[in-house]
Amino acid sequence: MSHEKYQIPEKGLDKETILNSIQEMKKNDVDYKKGKNFSLVYYGGEEISEIAKLGYLASISENGLNPTAFPSLKKMENQVVSMVKSLLSNDENTCGLMTSGGTESILMAVKSAREWARKNKKKIKEPEMVVPISVHPAFDKAAYYFGVKIIKAAVNPETYQVDIEDVKRKITKNTILLVGSSPSYPQGVVDPIAELGQLALEHDILCHSDACIGGLTLAFYRLLGIDVPSFDLSVPGVTSLSVDIHKYGYSAKGASVILYRNKELRKHQFFCTTDWTGGIYISPSALGTRPGGAISSAWAVMNFLGIEGYKKIFQSIYETKQEFEKRFNQMPDIKILGKPNASLIAIGSDKINVYILADEMQKKGWAFDKGQNPASIHMTIMYAHRDVIDEFFSDLEVAIEETRKQSTTANSIKDSFMKSMIAVMPNSLLKKVAGGKVSDVGEDLPFTEGASAPIYGLMGPLNKKGALKDVAIELLDSMYNN
Repeated sequence: MSHEKYQIPEKGLDKETILNSIQEMKKNDVDYKKGKNFSLVYYGGEEISEIAKLGYLASISENGLNPTAFPSLKKMENQVVSMVKSLLSNDENTCGLMTSGGTESILMAVKSAREWARKNKKKIKEPEMVVPISVHPAFDKAAYYFGVKIIKAAVNPETYQVDIEDVKRKITKNTILLVGSSPSYPQGVVDPIAELGQLALEHDILCHSDACIGGLTLAFYRLLGIDVPSFDLSVPGVTSLSVDIHKYGYSAKGASVILYRNKELRKHQFFCTTDWTGGIYISPSALGTRPGGAISSAWAVMNFLGIEGYKKIFQSIYETKQEFEKRFNQMPDIKILGKPNASLIAIGSDKINVYILADEMQKKGWAFDKGQNPASIHMTIMYAHRDVIDEFFSDLEVAIEETRKQSTTANSIKDSFMKSMIAVMPNSLLKKVAGGKVSDVGEDLPFTEGASAPIYGLMGPLNKKGALKDVAIELLDSMYNN
């Protein structure tokens, strides 16, 4: 793919031209405001979005790296953490910090566990953490970055919760951290956090509950009187928890919270160097510059909605999810994977190819993530979906009929991934990653231009020419052509 030739204009463009150009570039983006998107964007309506924007703009230039320079950001961050803490802990010693997102919160939880072990488990030279195979890939990233070996425990094939007996088998003298998801992204089920916490206590190690996508949902379900599994810092043995504000908290992107059982644990997150010629450098998290806008946006939206506003939203989300589940259960070709606890649903099928079904729905304007092992269509139920239920299921019935007419040879995530590459990659690059044999990668598979599965959640086995990791990296690299 050739490099895009674009330079700083000799003479600056006017405001109208700039804004029009941005809108032109955005014309093919997913239209999340119409409720057809099931991932990536959490839209609570125009009024909430406006507050999130205004909150961001209020601190768009400020940097949260140095809390003494901008005490306003320090105050807002402390209050955001306090608001989150009030929902997810009954311990006054609980403390936390804001990060740029779920991935950074997870990175910091693993880094803190490593530093804790260096201080408290000095005999451990090769630390390990035991996580479910369904855990978010950010834990793989953290393992790679921080040198903590990641050990994957199986999940129950019926419930999709982590198998506690397998976790027990995989705990060794080098284990420093156990992890559970609240809920897992693939099937939306909460792992047995209480049992993981008890194991952590028995082995004198740490335990993290990853509630990035579900923490606020489960907390407000609980306030609404809806039964939810134990998942937060009220659970004995749980020592840290991550929860995103830019998902179901509806703030602007770049806002997450990491909570710790106490300040001693939180200190392990900090980084400090004292011998730099520029002076003493200390940062509370992975980032140097910490965008002030994300902090003030989170503060603004949480204060704008309040408990009452959030309850209204989550009551609607719960009812919408229940309606989706009821209708899926009435469809003979579709099955819900596991018993989702929060607001995520994964559907699979023993009768039709769900990857082809997803492509058929995509033609009708619906956007999903795709899961694997087992094959699934992943849906994050959001506030906007309350208005499109009938339209969705009307389109789904038609899409199922279209799927039945098509070839069922594409039975794996591999085939779907290769179809995606055929649709979006130039032939030269496609031949390179496929060893020059397009027929080897599913040329016979039915697909339409633009039918592509998202990279996120799409990594699976490739037994043709080379590893899928290499193929995926080639694909991603081709998208960034400068």
